[in-house]
Amino acid sequence: MDRLRVGIIFGGCSEEHPVSVKSVREVARSLDTEKYQPFYVGITESGAWKLCERPDAGWEDDGRTVVLSPDRSVRGLLVVEQGRYETIELDLVLPVLHGKLGEDGAIQGLLELSGIPYAGCDIQSSALCMDKSLTYLVARSAGVATPNFRVVTENENVDPDGLVYPVFVKPARSGSSFGVTKVSAREALPDAVETARRYDSKVLVEEAVVGSEIGCAVLGNDLDLFVGEVDRVALTHGFFRIHQESNPESGSENSTFIVPADIPAESRALVQEAAKTVYRALGCRGLSRVDMFLTRDGTVVLNEVNTLPGLTSYSRYPRMMAAAGLSLGEVLDRLVSSTLTGKFQ
Repeated sequence: MDRLRVGIIFGGCSEEHPVSVKSVREVARSLDTEKYQPFYVGITESGAWKLCERPDAGWEDDGRTVVLSPDRSVRGLLVVEQGRYETIELDLVLPVLHGKLGEDGAIQGLLELSGIPYAGCDIQSSALCMDKSLTYLVARSAGVATPNFRVVTENENVDPDGLVYPVFVKPARSGSSFGVTKVSAREALPDAVETARRYDSKVLVEEAVVGSEIGCAVLGNDLDLFVGEVDRVALTHGFFRIHQESNPESGSENSTFIVPADIPAESRALVQEAAKTVYRALGCRGLSRVDMFLTRDGTVVLNEVNTLPGLTSYSRYPRMMAAAGLSLGEVLDRLVSSTLTGKFQ
């Protein structure tokens, strides 16, 4: 049987470029090449597209120039060399991109134009989940609690006396805790807002939720969902900053992950049901990681939704799926199946 021809796009122009490269290397190690013929397309930090044999060191320099054809009669890649081009047809695309231009609907729009099936959330759900304020509004309408928050626009000043501290100040449309500051006193608020504005002109100021940080990995479409084991982020001090450690592979200086989470069974079930409710309400498909808080009284409060979660050796999503019995290779199999058929096989 012919192998499925899978375009795997990674890298990107966002601050999460290095994380994407680590994620795709785990994908390359886990992908069953007897079933799939991968075509790795790396996007450099400056935005150049490169077709490479594997996402190994030096792919930026060794890769051939390539573009994704927006012409639906081609449905694949155009490799450009010496003024001529070669066409590579694809059966589907697996984006392994994080952050801006990867999780916000941008690459999804290009793939919609191309007519190539692609794994993961569509344009609308990607855009909704990327903007935390919109995510919160949709989640609330579905009956899931969220932090109280206010939006600060580009030229707006915030009255520091009108807040109850501590608060978190964060970019509305960014990921991996970039630009996030915990503010415990009014004097620190202006600097925190300016820090967030380095990543986005739209800023959120939200209440600090007292509770355990909990995550839930979700895989599938519509009613056909598989959830991984719930995890808990155990903090020694400060707050959780994913992907910003100097050497994340060796662990974080202030946090560890407990999988399965050391919470009561009824709380675990509540978290998983809340994650599925949020996933469906936002129109997610393929995969997402839903991050929440579990308060002392057992209330589940949404934190954020990652539509293309990290797949690195230290990432939460593959750990939660592994604890539920699915290796990353099996996750990829199910993701491909659901992309092409709408159902797991």
